[in-house]
Amino acid sequence: MDETVLAQVNAYAVLGALPALAEIAPEAAEILRRVGDEITLTVRVRRVPTVSYRFGPTSVVRVDDPGRGPQLLFASPTHFAATLAGRAMPIPVTGPAGLRFLTSVFTPLCELLEKYLKPSEEDLSDPEFSAASTRLTLVVAMLAVAVVANEDRSGRFSAAHMPDGTLDVEAGDDIRIRLQVDAHRVRVVDDLDGPPRARLRFADLATVGDVLAGRDSALACVCDGRIAMSGFIPLVDNTNRILDRVGAYLKA
Repeated sequence: MDETVLAQVNAYAVLGALPALAEIAPEAAEILRRVGDEITLTVRVRRVPTVSYRFGPTSVVRVDDPGRGPQLLFASPTHFAATLAGRAMPIPVTGPAGLRFLTSVFTPLCELLEKYLKPSEEDLSDPEFSAASTRLTLVVAMLAVAVVANEDRSGRFSAAHMPDGTLDVEAGDDIRIRLQVDAHRVRVVDDLDGPPRARLRFADLATVGDVLAGRDSALACVCDGRIAMSGFIPLVDNTNRILDRVGAYLKA
């Protein structure tokens, strides 16, 4: 496993779910109300491209231009992974206002995100929580597909066999995430206009949760109709191969 790819999965996919968490989780709204003026946090990991997120009273968005704001520095991908696992601390570069933001907003949001991504059995007994947890897990998985397809050696091999086009990953009738492939590079896009070149459709969120958690096999779900594939199948097939690799990174 490539440490720099793992760091990018954590920075771009796991933390990348914070915008969705702000939309989905009612507890996130309470935390974000502590934000006064908008503030941008930049995460810098050595040998990994930086990523920045802008926090406001009602939302979180990823931004390309960090501007001036607090930063979290990590000496290496290993340092970053250890921090996320609770075994190390980041190096904050900020003033008093930034420290207040880190302790009262960013850290509680990350703890809430972990609760949704690693739910207890008691949490999952609540149907609303379970649905939100599965939705966030799907967001993380698709963002991670883009990272692994572009940066991991095995992922790049699969992406090399993917033609240009779009793939929609759907869960029921309410959730749709679009992957765009251009010159064997993969990204998640917001533009959902027009039909995709291929579709991977889960019957419902329960099926998504069972497959991503390893409680059920994708093949069995295809056989009994809980997963449907349509369109240009090489797009779907190679995405599934990358998704298998994603699972290894997310479990690391």
